[in-house]
Amino acid sequence: MYDLMIKGGPVMWPLLACSVVALAVAAERILFWIMVSIRKDQKLVNRIFTLTERGDFDAAIAEGEASSCLVCRILTSGLAHRNYGLVQSLEAAAMHEIEKMKRYLSVLDTIITLAPLLGILGTVSGIIVSFDLLGTAGIENPKAVTGGIAQALLTTAAGLAIAIVALLPYNALTRKVEKVTRYLEQLITCYEVTVQKGTEAIGNRQ
Repeated sequence: MYDLMIKGGPVMWPLLACSVVALAVAAERILFWIMVSIRKDQKLVNRIFTLTERGDFDAAIAEGEASSCLVCRILTSGLAHRNYGLVQSLEAAAMHEIEKMKRYLSVLDTIITLAPLLGILGTVSGIIVSFDLLGTAGIENPKAVTGGIAQALLTTAAGLAIAIVALLPYNALTRKVEKVTRYLEQLITCYEVTVQKGTEAIGNRQ
């Protein structure tokens, strides 16, 4: 590994940094979604809907606030701030959670673009050095030139490999965020209707 780093030249070090950051981001995001899945509490979500439909808003808020479930936090926040606009409050809470889901994805996106460019930069730099050697050593020593070009191509290979590896988790994580976003949009619509029913239930009791 170290020999490849030396052969590839100085550009291999920022490429190594890109690979480490990409792996760290992918691992952190995977852990984030595992925790989201573990904390998901569909029974509590159903109970919040039931309490809200009955008009027991305070009880729904109290139970939701005590949960670490992502959906429960959104519903609770929207219901607690319903006087400022229910839909707007729900959307604001959902956007806050969506931003958490998207965290560091821009870093992966940057690495996917940056790594191949760094690889090409390393290759071009290596070829320039190789042709400079050709002018110095002459055609009598072609190994000095071809060996330099072969080493220079290592950076392109490394950059492409990093981009390909980073692209897989990036696409998977992006699709996950899009899927959850669509689910939250549907949930907000359903909860808006439920809150209206709860408001009517309160009016009937009075």
